[in-house]
Amino acid sequence: MKKLLVAAFILSLASCDESGLPALTENEVIDGLKEALITGATNSSAILSAENGYFADAAVKILLPEEAGVIIDNISMIPGIDKLVDDVILSINRAAEDAAREIVPVFAGSIKQMTVTDGFNILNGADNAATSYLKNTTYNELYSLYKPKIEASTQKAIIGNVSAADSWDTMVGKWNILAKLANLKPVNTDLNDYLTTKALDGVFIKVESEEFKIRKDAKARVTPLLQRVFGSIERPE
Repeated sequence: MKKLLVAAFILSLASCDESGLPALTENEVIDGLKEALITGATNSSAILSAENGYFADAAVKILLPEEAGVIIDNISMIPGIDKLVDDVILSINRAAEDAAREIVPVFAGSIKQMTVTDGFNILNGADNAATSYLKNTTYNELYSLYKPKIEASTQKAIIGNVSAADSWDTMVGKWNILAKLANLKPVNTDLNDYLTTKALDGVFIKVESEEFKIRKDAKARVTPLLQRVFGSIERPE
């Protein structure tokens, strides 16, 4: 009888985590990770969709495509182009801020598909494991869903009656006329493709930052489930 009681006590300890609470179930791990990703996506959306969310943040600010460097290098050759460059940069960042409002519902559908194996790999993985998983499994779909929103945003009149697309087309058009006459390299970058790619880069930068906070800062775990799931993998410094 005494041996049975000892065995029962050992089993009871094995079924608890270090805090003395019952060990995490598979469902708790998956639900906690999904909650963390939704939290990260929601926070990222709020940050990026705010005025100057992209424009004032050097980590995600969208600058002109590399191909446009030929324009900047020869900027003095085109009267008024310096103001136009500034307008384009501001406009494309405003377009990205506008599209960032749609991040959460786009991510939510994909987050629901996370498997148990995925969940435990993420929980015990690198500090950006959840972000990497999300990017690897949703990028193409997210791009397809996100690009039309970017295109719609670039068509909106943002500065006066001029849209980002109008500003870009005007600037590139002026340059390409000069390039043809002066035998210089023309610029043929697809603005919407470039903007979508850079905007998504910014999204994943912010999601990764939010994931890191949840993993490392107990204050960022805003629900009991997040506290439990991520508290279970904390190690002493």
